[in-house]
Amino acid sequence: MVQYHRPELDRVFGAVADPTRRAILDALARGPARITDLARPFPVSLNAISKHVKILERAGLVARDVVGREHYCRLETERLREAAAWLERHKAFWESRLDALARHVTKRRQAERRAAVRRRGDAGAAHARARTGASR
Repeated sequence: MVQYHRPELDRVFGAVADPTRRAILDALARGPARITDLARPFPVSLNAISKHVKILERAGLVARDVVGREHYCRLETERLREAAAWLERHKAFWESRLDALARHVTKRRQAERRAAVRRRGDAGAAHARARTGASR
């Protein structure tokens, strides 16, 4: 049976929909970091960054290790791979559909151009007949 609702995928896409969370993922792609280090470039509170990290954790994109009072975050790539695979499957489907649409539009434009040329040709011939008939 086809499964249309995948909550883990929904959480991943929801998490990466926010630019701050994407920036956090970019930072963690360079290696593990403390929450305080992740928060440094943002004009928001440490608490706000911690909330963003929690959303990333719930989506399975980030893991947190607590060492004493320090919270270290690291990137978890499995859910990103799953999301990328889902996108790739849909990309292949839509690319084939869009290619077919492009071929259809091209054929339609070519047919319209040919019809316009014929109409101009017919109008020109009628005009020429009218002129020759009027000069008699």
